[in-house]
Formats: sequence, structure tokens, C-alpha cells
Amino acid sequence: MSNYYNSGYGNPPSGSDGSAGTSSNSYYGGGYSQPTTYATDQQSQQSGQQPASQQTEQQQPAYGQPSYADPNQWKQQSQQQAPAQAPPQATTQQQQPSFWSNPSAVGAVAAMAANSMATGGNNPNAMFDLIQPHAQTFLKSGAARMVPGLETFMTTLRRYFQVDNRYVKTKLQRIFFPFLCKSWQRVKFDAPSQGGGMSDVAYALPHSDENAPDLYIPAMSLITYVLLCALVYGNAGQFNPEVLPAVASLCFMTQIVEVLLIRFGYYMMQAPVAFLDLFSYTGYKYFGLCINMLAAILTNHFGLGKETYYVFFLYTASAASFFMLKTMANNIPLVVAATGPKREIMVVVFALSQCLTMYIMSKTKFLS
Repeated sequence: MSNYYNSGYGNPPSGSDGSAGTSSNSYYGGGYSQPTTYATDQQSQQSGQQPASQQTEQQQPAYGQPSYADPNQWKQQSQQQAPAQAPPQATTQQQQPSFWSNPSAVGAVAAMAANSMATGGNNPNAMFDLIQPHAQTFLKSGAARMVPGLETFMTTLRRYFQVDNRYVKTKLQRIFFPFLCKSWQRVKFDAPSQGGGMSDVAYALPHSDENAPDLYIPAMSLITYVLLCALVYGNAGQFNPEVLPAVASLCFMTQIVEVLLIRFGYYMMQAPVAFLDLFSYTGYKYFGLCINMLAAILTNHFGLGKETYYVFFLYTASAASFFMLKTMANNIPLVVAATGPKREIMVVVFALSQCLTMYIMSKTKFLS
């Protein structure tokens, strides 16, 4: 071992007897350089080549220059070799582009932001217009493939939520004061037939027709009614987390049974109707229930909560029945099946069902 360290840097280790070894040895100079093969000086002279010891001395770096064993030189060499391995990573990023790596998407967002600032930020549909194409692409390429019919259902459901402030205000007035309304006919227009034949009859959307059914008002009214019932339970000291799902389940299950019975009546008359239309018409009663419960809460501190509730119930139930009577009378065709029930009787039954279901959904147990 002493002979190895006493020899010049880079010279091959000598044999066991102190002379040059006779076999070819391969090793790493300092552990960082590439392997170099050394032969004996005698074999090099016989082949007419320069001795290996002289070759090694010529390979030594000049004084003051870093060798491969120098850590600083290794760092520089590693940094120079690193860009050669970068293209595979860049290729992977190009195969999976993100939103921020897409110049067109980032440019679109910047353009929309600049336009909104230039117009004073008065465009409420700016973000909707930007997100809508991406949402449609997601439904078509992702969720729509996993759930058959999801795209069609979402497209149909979206029509029932196309409302505006004017429609909501007018609709609530028609629900609470239906006796003052004169027109109950829905707006119709001819739409191109899908089969290429005669044109089909289509109806206007809620924001363009005051008589069109919607699901926004029933959904918001149901949530409000559940919260008002929870407030009544809390004022009586009987609130617990199970109140919210219990009231919501009672209302929703009652409405489902009512919709199925009305749909069965339509089937017996052989009249067409959409399930979502029935959910809309039967859901307007939640607004009357909210009025009843709110009035009862305001007078409950005076011990008149239950009496006030039923006084308002008489009016709201009558208004809901009249609203359903007029709505069904203008939506059920005049010509129905001759063997089925009479149209006039079914319209009256549908209207009276509103009073019964509103009574079932009432929560007056903890009203004073």
C-alpha cells in the first residue's frame, strides 16, 4: 500500500513484490474520473508505444488547474451535463399542458380582465362567458362519459333556472296574489323539428315568460322554510341537528308522492306533461309556508303564534289552490282520453291537493 501512495499521481499500483504489475488494472482516479486502463512499461516498449507512465504524466493537469478529483470541477461538469437531460422533462410538460403553460388561455383571461376594468367592471357575465366553454368541454369529455344521460339532464335542468330579478319579483306576486292575474297562457313559438318534418311547439324560458315554470323559487323557498322551522325549534329549546334533515325529508317526500299521483292522473287522461314541470308547480307552495311561519314567529312572543299561523294558512292555501287550478286548466289539453277521468274533475283534484299537502308540511308543534 505504501508503494501505491509513494508513486506519482495517476500511476498504476505496483505488484506485490514492489515491481510493476504484469496484469492490466482498471480503477477510478479519485472516484470521479472515467476509468483508465494501464499496461506495464515493458509491454508498451515492445509494442512501440509510449510508456504508460509517461502517458499518465502527460495526462496530469497543469499546476493551478483543477483536476477531476476537485469537487468544484465536478460541480461545473455536472451543471454542464444537466441541460442534456432537460428535454425529456420538457417533453413531459408539453404532453400534459396546464392552464398556466397555455399562452392562449392566459391571454384570454388577461383580455377578459382588461375588458372588465375598461368597462368599469359592469359586465356580470364576463366570467360566465369565459368558463362556459370549459364547463361544456368537461361535461362532454369527462362526466358525460361516466354517467349516461347526465349532459341531457343538466341541459334540461338548466332551463328551469334561467330566471332574472324581474321574473322572480313578478312570479312571487302571482303566487301570493293569484286572484289579480288575468293571463295564464304560456308563450309558445315554433321550433324546428328534429326529424325534418313539421315544426314542434316550444315554450319560452322563464326570463321571457311569467307563466313558465321554474325550480329556482321552489328550491329557495324550501331551504328558507326549513331554516324557519329550525328557528322555531330553537326558540322553544328543542333544536337539534336532526331537525333540518327531518323537515326537509318530510317536505320532499310529500312532494314526490304528490307529483307521482298527479302524473298518474295525467296518464289516465293520456295527456303529456314533464316531471320537472310538476315539481315546479307543486313547489310554489313552499313560499306560502314561509309566509305562514314568518308571521307565526313574529307573534309567537305574544302567545299568538299558532293562531297567526293558521290565519295566514287559510289565505296561502287558498292562493296556492287557485294558482294550481289556473295553471292546470291552461296546461292540460282540452281533448283528453274519452275512457279516462274527466278533465274538469282532475283539475279540481289537483288544486285541492295543495291544501292537503301544505297542512301535512306544517310544523306548529312548538308554536305557542
